[in-house]
Amino acid sequence: MDRSDVLVPAPPVPPAGPVSPAPVSAVPVSPAAALASPVSAPPGGAPDLQARADAGAPAYDGGSGADPAARLDDMPGETGAPSGSGGPDQHGAEAETEAPEHGDPTDGVDGPVAEASPDTVLPAPAGPAAGAATALRAPTMLAPIVPRDGAGKRDAGGPPQVGAGGDEPAEATDNAPDPEQVLASYEWRFHHETLRELVENPEELREIRDRLTEKLEPATDNRARARLLSLRAVVSRILGDLGKALSDGKLALAHAEATGELRRIAIAQARLAHVLQWRGDFAEADRLFEEANSSELPDRLRATMHEHAGRSSYDQGRYMEACNHFERALELRKVEDPDLIARTELALDAVFSKVAENGWGPYPRTKDEILQIHRPPAPAFHDRVQRWGYATAEGEFVVPPEYADVQPFRDQVAWVRRPEAQTWELIDEQGQQLITASAGYFGVGSFSDGLAWVSRDGAGSWIAIDKSGRIVIQEGFDDVRPFRRGIAAVRKGGWGAVDKTGKVVLPTRFSGFATALTDGRYVDGFTDEGLAIVDGGGRKGVVDKAGRLIVPPVHPAVVIHPVAFLVGNGKGQWGALDRRGEPLIDPVHPSRGDVMDEIDRLLADTKPVL
Repeated sequence: MDRSDVLVPAPPVPPAGPVSPAPVSAVPVSPAAALASPVSAPPGGAPDLQARADAGAPAYDGGSGADPAARLDDMPGETGAPSGSGGPDQHGAEAETEAPEHGDPTDGVDGPVAEASPDTVLPAPAGPAAGAATALRAPTMLAPIVPRDGAGKRDAGGPPQVGAGGDEPAEATDNAPDPEQVLASYEWRFHHETLRELVENPEELREIRDRLTEKLEPATDNRARARLLSLRAVVSRILGDLGKALSDGKLALAHAEATGELRRIAIAQARLAHVLQWRGDFAEADRLFEEANSSELPDRLRATMHEHAGRSSYDQGRYMEACNHFERALELRKVEDPDLIARTELALDAVFSKVAENGWGPYPRTKDEILQIHRPPAPAFHDRVQRWGYATAEGEFVVPPEYADVQPFRDQVAWVRRPEAQTWELIDEQGQQLITASAGYFGVGSFSDGLAWVSRDGAGSWIAIDKSGRIVIQEGFDDVRPFRRGIAAVRKGGWGAVDKTGKVVLPTRFSGFATALTDGRYVDGFTDEGLAIVDGGGRKGVVDKAGRLIVPPVHPAVVIHPVAFLVGNGKGQWGALDRRGEPLIDPVHPSRGDVMDEIDRLLADTKPVL
């Protein structure tokens, strides 16, 4: 069975950005505008290498909403073969791989290795980094080295991996090794200058790609197709077939998005970004790398993404930015990671060599610049007229300073209040009035997901309206929180949640929300994955955005881990549950950090092949 598929991330929501300060009333605070959607394409129904224009849309799998017990072999994860696939019981195609210490990139390689040549170098795009880019057209950087005997087999006496079950995988047809498991056994080497894969045996990789295609034929669910298509994109990229890799990468991302699973989407985004990087489409590649790297993912996976984003910056001659990514990768791996250290040393040697020739290149970009996020005008106070308006980053007023109070722009609109009025009106970024003060709203919340909570008494009876002022949710609630990917926390007697139509998806019977993350943050309601920790009389449990109770509220403490739930017994001891709420680690550890280390040890696919 697919061992990685037992720790199940719940459906995702892209992370929100920072909220700009403004002189606002004590009203609900909206999340920041959602990030731009990733490059996607409708998945095809056949395993052809090229995307078909008439391919149908992916069927929605329901994310983690399906009965977990019935889909152990379909749970999110990027390791190993899917259920029923052949090959020995191994970590799978995306288990951790050992990276040798850098030095001569051809050490240990049997036979000739592809060498970089001037013919493979693409011209740099116009801009500050022109002349410094090292993007290549062909796979002349990393060489896979495949152990010929017993490749990737697990020691029978080794520790069990998270999600290990008793199912024996089916034998591969004609006794050939499973392609996903063969990829898992590769020991990737990086070229000392270009930082890309060196190809020792292209024919072997083509055979692996053919076998991935064979596995795609019977695969009908989005999870399996997302995994197999994205792996095939990886192989095509390394072989230099960038057109095929791009088609597969887009299809894989569309299937991953249909699952609604944060981790699966992030891996598909990173693999597509890697293809775009090799094609020289750096702006889109960098955007996808940045978008994929959610703080709710495991640190090791995030570190791997920072490595690849750093290499993309390196290809563009953005050497300061590349160093920032490599440094961040090391910071995320607080425990010693010899492989990461060796790869980083190799990358830094390449960076410093280029810096000696070309200088450091452009100054690092901000996250908003990489994500190509539109920056609306910000609230600004005019000292002379003693009124609020909105100004650009350069200080130029684009909405005149004529208001007594204002809120930041969210969803391209903002609430403002004139000196002579006690109620709020809504304007767009040009200052055009969308909802007048005569609507009578004394309490307003910022827009998110196209809706805002408003109240005519400012103290309760909160209803939801759209930007035209149309009432969408008429039932008044005592307290509310902004919509976050279609779900909002509400209180009416107790706390629960509603969707954008006003349907109650979580009954209002809980004492409150107490959603804690392992990085120390607390979320007001649901996470980007669509999970929330609820308080039921002082005991904590976990629900998803469909209202399903994953963990009953019986634990003194619960913290959401990227692939599990940490639970405390109230006596200073911590353990963990898997994403189905089943016991994973006994509560015997003295700290959450110890449990996280144990999860990291058990999880086989925290560092997938990207």
